[in-house]
Amino acid sequence: MKKFDSSEKIKDFDELVNIVRELKKNKKKVILSHGVFDLMHPGHIRHFESAKNKADILIVTITKDEYVNKGPGRPVFNQRLRAESVAALECVDYVAVNKWPTAVETIMRLKPHLYVKGSDYSKKEDDLTGKIFEEENAVRSVGGELVFTEDIMFSSSTLLNRHFSIYPKETDEFLRKFKKKYSSDYVIDVLRKLHNLRVLVIGDIIIDEYAYCVGMGKPAKDDIISTRYIKEEKYTGGILAISKHVANFCRDVHIVSTIGTQNNYESFIKKNLLPNISHKFFYRDDVPTVVKKRYLNPSFMNKTFEINFIDDKVLPGGISGKVEEYIKKVTGDYDLVITADFGHGFINSDIVNAIVRRSKYLAVNTQVNSANMGYNFITKYPHADYVCIDEPEIRLAMRDKFGKIENLILSVGRKLKCPRIIVTRGHNGAMVYEKGTGFTSIPVFSKEIVDRVGAGDAFLSVTACVAAKGFPLDLVGFVGNAVGALAVLVVGNKTPVEPVPLFKFIKTLLK
Repeated sequence: MKKFDSSEKIKDFDELVNIVRELKKNKKKVILSHGVFDLMHPGHIRHFESAKNKADILIVTITKDEYVNKGPGRPVFNQRLRAESVAALECVDYVAVNKWPTAVETIMRLKPHLYVKGSDYSKKEDDLTGKIFEEENAVRSVGGELVFTEDIMFSSSTLLNRHFSIYPKETDEFLRKFKKKYSSDYVIDVLRKLHNLRVLVIGDIIIDEYAYCVGMGKPAKDDIISTRYIKEEKYTGGILAISKHVANFCRDVHIVSTIGTQNNYESFIKKNLLPNISHKFFYRDDVPTVVKKRYLNPSFMNKTFEINFIDDKVLPGGISGKVEEYIKKVTGDYDLVITADFGHGFINSDIVNAIVRRSKYLAVNTQVNSANMGYNFITKYPHADYVCIDEPEIRLAMRDKFGKIENLILSVGRKLKCPRIIVTRGHNGAMVYEKGTGFTSIPVFSKEIVDRVGAGDAFLSVTACVAAKGFPLDLVGFVGNAVGALAVLVVGNKTPVEPVPLFKFIKTLLK
């Protein structure tokens, strides 16, 4: 007797379209189920069996690995293994890996009689993505119907967190304690409440350029490595990136900065602003707009060289006065001021004083980088309400290479009279300090890193908004590390952190 091979059920999507067409010609009723199905469990099996009872043929499409939007480390099982697990079930007739991020195009191509979801989707307004409405419209447009199964419920994320954790013991322990204090629904509701914040972002504009090249070898006559150029990409960095992160959570964002006229990036900058970002630019004829060009190998994303197009001379008095007056004029209109001081010549002491005196709530980061090493410290911002810097930045500011991080934070807090400070510490997570509450150490939630550039800016952007709303700083730090884990999966500032992927990651972490 020939042994049945369940892999025969797994079809290329285009092949599946033809199969369904023939099935429908033969008067077979087709039902479609779509999902990640990262860990097969009894809830999935009962769901599929219930679906099969509603039709003659059950088709299951699997979300492609690159579209599994549940944060770092997911899916645990790749798309082939997930497809094989589903195909092994007797009640499933055909399986395919989906080509698109959602099921909408899949429905339009397959035209099933029924599209089935689990009972957890029956309250459509609870779907974080909102895609259930689009999927319902799609199935109706092809003459089908959206149906739900009613059966025992399990959560793949809960089971994976419990039995297949991708995190070390200390991270699991932190998450176990944290979710006793805050539910995922509560944290997501906090982020949704940021919508009505009016945010002013002040700081340096940076253009990030990535030139991808591959080494070819050493020329015979020179001690250099010759490389082959492949392609180039360009992104908005500095406060332009920060404003986009913020604008995805807050309705009204305004940025203030300077543009150097020695190179013309104004049209590129304005083209890349989100619709809810307004701007006030001051123009400098004496310097270029800051451009940081990085050369890297696309296979491993290893950076080999960087060129900075920068002239960080002091802001001319005439322009400085205009900037200062503008800040004094508009700052009171905003609930939160985020100052991202990269030390590239825009923010001087007069502008600092205007920011500090007029802000209702001031969140600050002063970045230490190769262009300002030793000259750009957080200590120039007294009375900031929230400070967010990394460990090398606080150590340089306090001239202390080996001291205990908690002592450094307390020293900065006293010096600046700042009640809330977060210090990010790379793979060691973040140290959170709130006056009256004390310290909380929050581990990292990232498992893989594509590019660290811009991750700190993303952390600052979202946490500043949560902090300005007055929420506890341990919650602020948790959100920041979740944001950071998503940000390091993106090349530079190619795309900002968006609410839905963040919400889904938080759901995954706190299952």
